[in-house]
Amino acid sequence: MIPFLDLKSINSQYRAELIEACTRVIDSGWYIGGNELAQFEQNFAEYCGVKFAIGVANGLDALILTLRAWKELGKLNDGDEVIVPSNTYIASILAITANNLTPVLVEPDINTYNIDPNKIEAAITPKTKVILPVHLYGQLAEMPAIMAIAKKYNLLVLEDSAQSHGAEIKGIKAGNWGDASGFSFYPGKNLGALGDAGAVTTNNEELAQMLRALRNYGSHEKYKNLVPGVNSRLDEIQAAMLDVKLKYLENEIKNRRELANLYLEGIQNPFIQLPLFNIDARNYIQHVWHLFVIQTEYRDELYNFLKNNGVQTLIHYPVPPHKQQAYKEWNELSFPLTERIHDEVLSLPIGPTQTTEETKYIIELCNIFVPQGSN
Repeated sequence: MIPFLDLKSINSQYRAELIEACTRVIDSGWYIGGNELAQFEQNFAEYCGVKFAIGVANGLDALILTLRAWKELGKLNDGDEVIVPSNTYIASILAITANNLTPVLVEPDINTYNIDPNKIEAAITPKTKVILPVHLYGQLAEMPAIMAIAKKYNLLVLEDSAQSHGAEIKGIKAGNWGDASGFSFYPGKNLGALGDAGAVTTNNEELAQMLRALRNYGSHEKYKNLVPGVNSRLDEIQAAMLDVKLKYLENEIKNRRELANLYLEGIQNPFIQLPLFNIDARNYIQHVWHLFVIQTEYRDELYNFLKNNGVQTLIHYPVPPHKQQAYKEWNELSFPLTERIHDEVLSLPIGPTQTTEETKYIIELCNIFVPQGSN
């Protein structure tokens, strides 16, 4: 079976360095809020091109705490509206409702699966305070257009960069477009920890200071609590692991791009729609291919065909947020593009240690796939 993502082989490349980093933390006797965290925060901030990176426990907390920090700083109030794509993982929505803010769902651009900037302005009301674009699958949303809208209406922008470490538009990386950005380092991400981990990036020092307090019980100084905070700290071992893997991120992205190119050039099946990535724009749009997502009306049949032939695929995501039981008050809403995407997408394997031979085999299978009952 060709696995969807072989984390064991990915991390085994750096086994000696990871063990050395873990040993260094164990021997230090300091496990929370120490030098490893400070070093990773500095290195990740430099990688993204920002002034500050604030490590937190996971990607969801990165989004939740950024919105909460803006509330503590007087920039947001209960009931304010946050524009967010209807086509996203539910974490983007959970962060909004966790702060007593109101999500306003906007349909995606069917070509990129990201929020459609042309539909954002129509969703803006006097209560709108934030745009939360989600960079799905490793490609940035159309940030130049989104930032222009934000400037026009004086809105904050919080990027959800959980899937886009290293992605760029015009040389500006994910995490350096908006007022802040939330990153996940879940093990399966392009930059993955060996457990849960996350971070916020920003160029705003006041926001960075508030986030450092919020992640640590609302405290900058032990036993002195400025605001009601939480415990959401990126621990020393995960920070050390991430700092090892950050050095190799660009090489892993290069490997992913090579596999994506094989898929884009090799899959030729009228029943399968490939990602509509603008090849001519590669000089200024840098896709990092966290996922390689195809689309087909015969998704379940193709899924089973590939599985029966030894290829593991996944569905990102089978149920859109507005159809989830968690938000049952939205279940009758209609977002046709989003619903179509969630019914038809299938993610092919594209791990950085996947071989050319494995990829060509997957391409061969995709090309011979013929749905039952098709003409």
